[in-house]
Amino acid sequence: METGVKEVELRDLWKRYKDGGDEGARERLVVAYSPMVKFVAGRLGAGLPSHVEDADLISYGLVGLIGAIERFEPERGIKFETFAMTRIRGAIIDELRSLDWVPRSVRSRAREIEATQAKLEHELQRAPTEAELASKLNMTEEELQGALLEIANSSVYALDELWTVSDSSGDQVSLLDTIADDGAADPQEALATTEVKDRLTEAIGSLPEREQLVVALYYYENLTLREIGEVLGVTESRVSQLHTKAVMRLKSHLQQD
Repeated sequence: METGVKEVELRDLWKRYKDGGDEGARERLVVAYSPMVKFVAGRLGAGLPSHVEDADLISYGLVGLIGAIERFEPERGIKFETFAMTRIRGAIIDELRSLDWVPRSVRSRAREIEATQAKLEHELQRAPTEAELASKLNMTEEELQGALLEIANSSVYALDELWTVSDSSGDQVSLLDTIADDGAADPQEALATTEVKDRLTEAIGSLPEREQLVVALYYYENLTLREIGEVLGVTESRVSQLHTKAVMRLKSHLQQD
């Protein structure tokens, strides 16, 4: 993502901050990378209720950006933007969760749908259709779609969170953070990371075709829900439902023993 600051200047700022503790360089890094915060806040905020202010999301994200700058180790060879995205997103999600604005009934319904979906997948050995899932839940398909949309509009968990683990301090860090550099590789840690990635790849491959496409377009092509709807020829609300179902399936798949 463009920062508006030349690469050579960024390298100088990182050196001045990390080697000399230059607080001025730190502040300039925050400003340089601040467009990332607006980008992440915009993506997360797209499906949230209207009373959640964009300015608040950006404020939460800036806390994550500052933390990322303070903890980033340039010598590890990891791209800062990749490292920071997870921190920014995590800071926003943590703050939203602390507000506990999601109705208890929505949380309960989400758990019910997720559990029923996992049970049907086990019984059928394939992803259940919406008709089968609705029948099992004693709902009409329209009621199921409405519930999925309500969950999507109240939910802040996403596929990105399936890639996070807790470090020794209890902080949530991305899997990328757990990969050691070439000079200090940990074979056991690398194997564990590879296994999780393999499981996620397998889980995505088991999704119905349309849900796979939504995942690919949203997380890999960075399209918005509205843009994905234009590609698929469906409404933004329908894309939101498909995304919610995909995340539920993947979460259930990865939690299996």
